[in-house]
Amino acid sequence: MRITQQALLLALSACVLGCTPVAPWQRGKLAKPQMALEPYLLQNTLQAHIYNSREAAMGGNSAGGGGCGCN
Repeated sequence: MRITQQALLLALSACVLGCTPVAPWQRGKLAKPQMALEPYLLQNTLQAHIYNSREAAMGGNSAGGGGCGCN
């Protein structure tokens, strides 16, 4: 029980220490396209559409069509 509490305290402190204020002059670096989770959003969306259409099954991103590319 004590080890579990220590592990939980360690994880919680790691999460809290990861939060830090960002100065206004540093925000420009974080707003760069390279910092985005998906820097090529349109390309990823089109590839997901093509993949779901080819699979002809219900996908996680959208409902797949009949394999012809039409939904």
